Amino acid sequence: MSTLHSNLLVTGGAGFIGANFVRAHLAHDPTARVVILDALTYAGNLGNLEGIDAERCTFVRGDIRDTPLVCDLLRQHQLRALVHFAAESHVDRSILGPDLFIETNIVGTHSLLKATRLVWLEEEAGAHRFHHVSTDEVYGSLELRDAAFTESSPVRPNSPYAASKAASDHLVRAYHETFGLDAVITNCSNNYGPYQLPEKLVPLLIVNCLLGERLPVYGDGLHVRDWLHVQDHCNAILLALRKGVAGETYNIGGENERTSLEILRLVVSAIDHAFERDASLATKYPQCPAAAGRSCAELVAFVRDRPGADRRYALDITKARRELGYCPHAIAGPKFEAAFRDTVRWYMANDSWWKSVMDGHYREWVALNYNNR
Repeated sequence: MSTLHSNLLVTGGAGFIGANFVRAHLAHDPTARVVILDALTYAGNLGNLEGIDAERCTFVRGDIRDTPLVCDLLRQHQLRALVHFAAESHVDRSILGPDLFIETNIVGTHSLLKATRLVWLEEEAGAHRFHHVSTDEVYGSLELRDAAFTESSPVRPNSPYAASKAASDHLVRAYHETFGLDAVITNCSNNYGPYQLPEKLVPLLIVNCLLGERLPVYGDGLHVRDWLHVQDHCNAILLALRKGVAGETYNIGGENERTSLEILRLVVSAIDHAFERDASLATKYPQCPAAAGRSCAELVAFVRDRPGADRRYALDITKARRELGYCPHAIAGPKFEAAFRDTVRWYMANDSWWKSVMDGHYREWVALNYNNR
C-alpha cells in the first residue's frame, strides 16, 4: 500500500465507526500511521482506542471547524489523505436541536475542505485523497416495493440530520468539480457492531435487556433498514481509498434489510439463549428477565413514531461491487445472524465499556428513544 493511503488523518476517530476503522486500517497495513482528530464530545471516547499502538497512532483533541489546526496537522505529519467520520448523527437529536448538526456536519466539513484545498492544491500540489463518509438517509425514504437506492437516486432528506449530511456531500462534490480536489464519497446503511453508543437502536436494546429496562419500538416497528456490520463498512472504505475514482460516490450496504421488530427479536433471542447456556450471567445481570428464566420480550414498549420518520432504506451496492471489489461478509441469512449474535456477546462481555460511556447520559438516551419531547 502506498504512503498516500497508509498515513491518514482520521476525523472522529474516537467515535464508533472511526475507532473501528482505525483498528482495521492499522491491522491491514503494518506500516500505516494515523493521526486522529476528535473533539471528544459525548460520542467520542478514548476508551474506544484502548490497546492501539501509540507509536503508530497520534491523538489530537480538536474541532474540525478549526481550519488552521487541520492545516498544521496535514503539514506537520505530511499527510496526503483524510478520512472524514466526524459528524453529529442522531436523528432525534437533530429534531430537538438542528443548529449543532449544521455547525458540525456542514460548517465542519467545509472547514476540512478549505484546509485540504490550501495544503494539497495551493501549497504543494500532488497526489491526495479526501474520503467523505456519509449516509443512506440523504436519499430519503423508500416504499416497501421500491427498488433500492443507487448512486444516481435523487437526494431527498427528511430530517435535519439527513439534510446536513446531504449538504456536506454536495460541498465535497463541489470542491472536486470546482477546485480539482481528489474526493470520494461513500454512503453507508445502518451500522452495528462493537463500540457503538447505547443511544442507537442495537446497543440500546442490548443494554436495556441486561438492565431490565423497556425496549422502545417506534410506531408499528415495521420500519426497514439495511444493516451493515461496522467491519464490512471499514473494509469498504479501505477499498475506496485505494480504488475509488475521484469525484465518484459509492453506496455501501450490508444487503440485510430487516424491520425494527426483527432486530428486536434477534437481540431478545440472543440474550435469552445466552442466559440459558451460561448461569453466571444471571449473577452479572440480575435485573434481566432472563436471569429469572423469563424472556426479555416482556420488556417491549411501543412508543410514538418520530416526526418525518423514513419508512425504509435500502442501498444497491452494484457499483461498489464492480468498481471496488466490495462484498459484505456479514450477509443475509445465517452469517448475518451469527455476526449479530457476536455483537450481542461483545456487549455482554464488555459491560465496563458501556457503563463508562453511559455515565451521566443513559437517561438522556432513553428519553430520546422514547420520544419524550
